[in-house]
Amino acid sequence: MSRRISKARQPRKFWGRLLLLAVCIVLLAPVVEVLFVRFFNPPVTTLMLFRKLEASFSKKYHGDMHYRWVPLRDVSRDFLDAVWQMEDSRFFNHDGFDWIEVEEAVERAERRSQPVRGVSTISMQCARSLFLWEGRSWARKGIEAYYTFLMEHLLSKQRILELYVNVIELGDGIYGIEEGAEHYYHVSAKDLTRSQCAMLAAILPYPRGWDPHSPSPRLWARYMIVLRRMNQGGSIVRKLDE
Repeated sequence: MSRRISKARQPRKFWGRLLLLAVCIVLLAPVVEVLFVRFFNPPVTTLMLFRKLEASFSKKYHGDMHYRWVPLRDVSRDFLDAVWQMEDSRFFNHDGFDWIEVEEAVERAERRSQPVRGVSTISMQCARSLFLWEGRSWARKGIEAYYTFLMEHLLSKQRILELYVNVIELGDGIYGIEEGAEHYYHVSAKDLTRSQCAMLAAILPYPRGWDPHSPSPRLWARYMIVLRRMNQGGSIVRKLDE
């Protein structure tokens, strides 16, 4: 009788150990990925691969990958100011999650009877661009939160910002500020004018739909907001030197 019970338990132990192994892999794989980008510049990102796959099923996008890495020191400070002030003005003061912005976004959503939007920090956007895919599912948001937590604890703010400006999508097949500057203005990232920086920062919410050379009324309005915030906010140089 005891032998039968023992034999019945063996498959349970096997599947239990297999489940535990799977959980460990799921939890540890992101740690390895984040540690990799701490020391090495990513040769490709998950978003780039997803975009290429998407292009194979849709004629709307061509799916090319134009991507060149540039050190943070060679990026125009005006562009860094623009994304800092527009995308995440409390970037240097939070741990990846801007709870003040979350509270304000919830209040706005309740007043307008709309879904909560506009609460992604630079760290969250960077995690999404590097390791994940576009979408609004709760599963993806949960994974994004885990990557964000890891990045904030394993990387410096300067490294997160450097990764962010190099992997952000700035057009169909255009990734990173160096390629964006070359594609739209035929200059390097460090030679962008203040106005050009503001326009590139303005297209970030809809990079494959907005054209800096032919701005829609909505894009033009956002561009003016970026300029105003750049003029009113402080310089990012001091923050980077701290």
